[in-house]
Amino acid sequence: MKSKQAIISALREHITEERAARIHEVIQLRTKFVRVAVEDIQQDRNAGAVIRSCDCFGIQRVSVIENKYNAKVANSISKGSDKWVDVDRFDSDEEDNTVACIKHLKSEGFHVVATSPHNHTVELPDFEITKPTAFLFGTEIHGLSETALNLADERLRIPIYGFTESFNISVSAALVLQQSVAKLHRSKLPWQLSEEEKLDLEIKWITSSIGKTGKGILKKILDEKP
Repeated sequence: MKSKQAIISALREHITEERAARIHEVIQLRTKFVRVAVEDIQQDRNAGAVIRSCDCFGIQRVSVIENKYNAKVANSISKGSDKWVDVDRFDSDEEDNTVACIKHLKSEGFHVVATSPHNHTVELPDFEITKPTAFLFGTEIHGLSETALNLADERLRIPIYGFTESFNISVSAALVLQQSVAKLHRSKLPWQLSEEEKLDLEIKWITSSIGKTGKGILKKILDEKP
């Protein structure tokens, strides 16, 4: 069986050296230490903007809670964004997907932080990441559900100095991630991916970068005798 490094070397022959170097560089800054979860985002452009922000700030996994608007947002997210970011969907018709998502996050050891302009326990400038953290963001109009707020471990408020009560969800996500990821990179916390995770992601990204023939090329490489 071929080693993952050998598979990567074979795949790199199908992309430019510059592209291969960029993929390797970005992977070094990827993290699963911070997770983002969005609940019932109605407007697909906002869902897409949040996913793009996650990619920009190196967040590898996003949880999408779909109790109301599943079809529209799911289709939006699937149009290319999952090429770089792993998306976990909680869209069951048989349970409260907010409860399911938060239980799952906590079972994986995440400290769950709900973003809310009301009844907050900490403001963004004062928030420090000390453990794996999942940030919850809610709908454009009503914010997070009471279920999400009640199940969260902490409530985070982004300071606002004008008349408007809250930021657009995509702006909120970008603000929270910018400050949190900057602090994370300055910390001594083990925020980077494991070496095995880096190799798996490099294989996935190079395969995606090749284009429509990527999966076929990967299969051929895997089928070849070492």
